[in-house]
Amino acid sequence: MSLHIEAKKGEIAESVLLPGDPLRAKWIAETFLKDAVCYNNIRGMLGYTGNYKGKKVSVQGTGMGIPSTLIYCNELIKDYGAKKLIRVGSAGAYQPEIKLMDIVIAMAASTNSAINKSYFPHADFAPTASFDLLMKAVAYAKDNGISFKAGNVLSSDKFYEDKKDSYKEWADHGVLCVEMEAAAIYTVAARYGVDALAILTISDSLVNGEEISALVREQKLVEMVEIALHSF
Repeated sequence: MSLHIEAKKGEIAESVLLPGDPLRAKWIAETFLKDAVCYNNIRGMLGYTGNYKGKKVSVQGTGMGIPSTLIYCNELIKDYGAKKLIRVGSAGAYQPEIKLMDIVIAMAASTNSAINKSYFPHADFAPTASFDLLMKAVAYAKDNGISFKAGNVLSSDKFYEDKKDSYKEWADHGVLCVEMEAAAIYTVAARYGVDALAILTISDSLVNGEEISALVREQKLVEMVEIALHSF
């Protein structure tokens, strides 16, 4: 048992899906995993372990934002021996060609967070995905006719921006979309020598203001989860 996860040793798999929303963790476990067992309910941050096509897989909610995500990633790696972490979450499109429900695979994660400044006070660390997980995700998507975009994303500390057009500077530099956790997962994975990837589904657009419903965000992002499960 760790401070925020009540699982016993051996109850969490080396391969872990990381949705931000604990209810999405519940939906993933009930929809995709066989014989899923809930191992965590501390602070309502649900975690489950089950089997997917004969492979032991866990799914752990992380909450929203970099600080919350770092808590769970640190404990999963240091206390439970997690080796492969894949974020499955929603994101807001920064490019006009990226539409609602499109899938984005994050090759790298820029950030406006200062989380790495304590380690690199006079430099910028570039959080990047695991090449192995990235290639497996790309291969599965291509083999199964699932369209996707791959590139740089922004992990932002701010959900609500004061300036409506502040995203455009990022967009002008090719950033595909915005979310709130990938840079943290890539950073902590690099620090401890494990693999990490973020696979995102577009839930809204900063370009045209379109958005999907809260229920769809929670329960209907099937292709993203299938890609992730086949990338372990």
